Amino acid sequence: MVVFITGISSGFGLETAKLLSQEGHTVYGTVRREVESLPKIHYFQVDVRDSKAVKKAVNEIVEKEGRIDVLVNNAGMGIGGPLEFATEEEIRLQMDTNFMGLVHCVDAVLPHMRHQGKGKIIALSSIGGLMGLPFQGFYSASKFAIEGYCEALRLEVKQQGIKVVVLRPGDFATGFTGSRKKVNNEAALQAYPIYKTAMEKVEHDENGGLKPVVLARKISQIIQKKNPLNGYVVASFEQKLSVLLKRILPAKWFARILGSYYKIG
Repeated sequence: MVVFITGISSGFGLETAKLLSQEGHTVYGTVRREVESLPKIHYFQVDVRDSKAVKKAVNEIVEKEGRIDVLVNNAGMGIGGPLEFATEEEIRLQMDTNFMGLVHCVDAVLPHMRHQGKGKIIALSSIGGLMGLPFQGFYSASKFAIEGYCEALRLEVKQQGIKVVVLRPGDFATGFTGSRKKVNNEAALQAYPIYKTAMEKVEHDENGGLKPVVLARKISQIIQKKNPLNGYVVASFEQKLSVLLKRILPAKWFARILGSYYKIG
C-alpha cells in the first residue's frame, strides 16, 4: 500500500514509517527539518500548517504512485500550563498544528481517495481528546476537535469507501515530553502553585510509558483490516479504565478522580 505519514522525524511517526516500510508498504512522510533519511522511506520537508505545501506533496505522491491508500495523521505538538497564561500565539500554534494540520492533510488526500473509491484515514487523537487534562487544556481542546471532526467525516465519506479511524494513545515514552512548550513564568507559578506538581506527574508517567513501536504495530494492524473499528485506545490498563470510567460515571465523580490523580484535590 501507499502510505502518507505526517511527522516522521521521531516518536510514533518514525516507528510507524520504519515498521510499515519493513512490511513492504511504500512510505512517504513529512518532516519540518532535515533529518537523516532511512532506506525505503520517501521524505517531504513540509509543515502541515502550510496547506499548499501539503497538497503539493500529496499530488506528487499520486503522480508517482498512481494512488494513495492510507493517510496517517501523526504530526502534533503540546503546550503545558494554566489556560489563563497561554498566549494567543501559543494557542494558534497548538490548534493549527494538531487540528488544522489534520484538516489540510485530509483535504489534500480526499479527492484522490474518492476517485479510487477507497482509502483509510488514521488520525491520532489522545485519551486527552476524551477528557480535559489539567494544565494541558489547549492540547486537549485540539484533540477534542479531532474527535468531533473525524466523527462527522466518517459519516460523510462512508459511501465513498473511505474508512476513518481515530487512535487515542495514553502515556508513551517519546520525544513529545521533552519538546512540550511549557509556561514557566513566575506569575503562572504563583497563581497556580499546583501546576508544577501536576506537570511533574504528567512527565513522570510519560517517561515511564509504553514504547512508540506499540502504537506503530496497532497502525499496521488497522491498515491490514478490511473493517477496522471507528477508534482504538492504545494505553495501559489503568488508562483504559479511566476512559471507561469517564463514560459511565457522573461527571462530578470522574472530575474528583482525575483531580486526585493529578494531586489537585
